Amino acid sequence: MTIDFRSDTVTRPTPGMLEAMMKAPVGDDVFGEDPSINTLQDMTADLFGMEAALFCPSGTMTNQIAIKCHTQPGDEVICDESSHIYQYEGGGIAFNSGASVKLLHGDRGRVTAAQVLEAIQPDDPHRAHSRLVSLENTSNRGGGSCYPFREIQAIGQVCRENGLAFHLDGARLWNALVARKENPRQYGETFDSISVCLSKSLGCPVGSLLLGKKDFIKKAKRVRKVFGGGMRQAGFLAAAGIYALQHHIDRLAEDHLHATRIAEAISGKSFVKMMLPVETNIIIFESDDSLTAPQLVDRLKEQGILGYPISPNRVRLVVHLDITPAMTEKTIQVINQL
Repeated sequence: MTIDFRSDTVTRPTPGMLEAMMKAPVGDDVFGEDPSINTLQDMTADLFGMEAALFCPSGTMTNQIAIKCHTQPGDEVICDESSHIYQYEGGGIAFNSGASVKLLHGDRGRVTAAQVLEAIQPDDPHRAHSRLVSLENTSNRGGGSCYPFREIQAIGQVCRENGLAFHLDGARLWNALVARKENPRQYGETFDSISVCLSKSLGCPVGSLLLGKKDFIKKAKRVRKVFGGGMRQAGFLAAAGIYALQHHIDRLAEDHLHATRIAEAISGKSFVKMMLPVETNIIIFESDDSLTAPQLVDRLKEQGILGYPISPNRVRLVVHLDITPAMTEKTIQVINQL
């Protein structure tokens, strides 16, 4: 048995999800005629209290569409230095939007309103035009860290007072909602646009949604077409998302519990130099000089456990839908024997 903690993107559809996919009514979404996609978009927009939503193949696409819609070439995007939009989207901010980036050094991927305010460029033709602030909640490289919502509100106020758009990369926002017992409508009231993934925490095979006002989503649909993201009978995929929204959100608390238990076992090992606080489903820890991250990952692999070295001395483990209680117990046993 292989226990795969490399990412929460490795999940397989559950039997219930597969059944929903097989029974999905479909049409041509480029014509706006796929009933399953239309239902998913309406469900998600309503969940967040936003006007409209757009189904896309990936979270990278939803983020990049949002940036393209919010900015003009020569504008500047303000974000944390560890943000997914900067670290893991292929230089898309520059390639797709011709925008530059102002990187902030936050706390585990989380920036403050004071940092954002200080980062805003003066009205000077020598400087890039500050136009967009993007947050990531939860933060991947921050070990699944969650923003305090009051700080998000404070950053939103800075954006409004200074004419900046406000975007959320909410790839794992579902985890934050469960961990912090928050309401998605809080987020819909605060951000101009939100990207949420279905293929990470919620266990779907494919898909993300971009949320915003109707005119914003109309523009986003045009950009999606330019990016090659128009899909035809993709309702089979949307049906997985509908099922996940109905069945896979509350169960995230189980993933968080499993992550906490595994983290407790790891923290007791002599070779562990540091561990980021575990708030949701991501565990990131740093090894000392006696063992590199790739070496440690190799040792785990010998025992049938897959992890991911995110740096020479840091390992990431991500708990997800396919990790059972028995797998958690087996993982703890292996860790205890290292």
